[in-house]
Amino acid sequence: MRAAPSLMFRLFRALAFLALIILVLLPLAQTMILSFTATLAHDGVTEGQFSLINYRNILATPALVASIQNSLIYVLLNVVLCLLAGLPAAYAFARFRFAGDRHMLFVLLAFRVTPPVVLSLPIFILFSQFNLVNSPVGIALVHCLFNLPIAIWILESFIAAIPREFDETAFVDGHSLPSFFVRLLIPAIAPGIGVTAFFCFIFSWVEVVFARILTVTAGKPVTMAINALFSFQTDIGLVMAMTVFSLLPGLAMLYFVRNHIARGFMIRT
Repeated sequence: MRAAPSLMFRLFRALAFLALIILVLLPLAQTMILSFTATLAHDGVTEGQFSLINYRNILATPALVASIQNSLIYVLLNVVLCLLAGLPAAYAFARFRFAGDRHMLFVLLAFRVTPPVVLSLPIFILFSQFNLVNSPVGIALVHCLFNLPIAIWILESFIAAIPREFDETAFVDGHSLPSFFVRLLIPAIAPGIGVTAFFCFIFSWVEVVFARILTVTAGKPVTMAINALFSFQTDIGLVMAMTVFSLLPGLAMLYFVRNHIARGFMIRT
């Protein structure tokens, strides 16, 4: 009598999981199909034909190629800056106690949840004075400003999980602080660095508010390039192909840090 409810529960769970997979993969599958479909007539290609014309048009359009390069530049620069600035700050929060340390960390996290549009005008005015508008460097700096609290919060939890004796033993063995960071601490918290790099990459890659405000005439990233493709007669196939292109760096990032992310989430939980 008890086997029937258990069987029904497993069946319901399997169906629910299948429905979730379909819900997630169906839009992606449609995007992939449309990216290989000519939605507008081109030279030698009729509308509705299965073709690589959309991807060829991306590579043949300098503005689209430049947008991909701009996105890669500012996203990678953002990740590097967040790790370089976040690691020493996280170490300070994890190993030292000073007045208001927990409150300062809370303020940093509260700043991260501030709506970007609230700070868009002051940041635009400030960056225009330093000639950082229309530049991937400007976007990288402002993204670092918002991603740094997350980087500090994640790295601090991983460093705090390491016993203080780990540091003391290293210093007794003659390691300087830079040597301790490079040779011992970074390998010990590699999962945390992987998780941090992943979140900083994703948050920066999909951000659109500052990308729109700080790239008025040049330096446009992938998100703004896709947005500019929409017009009175939109080439949906080209839009979908550009969308697929925009997914590739994120998938590559996920592949390279997949082991660190898995270990990092297990350690954090």
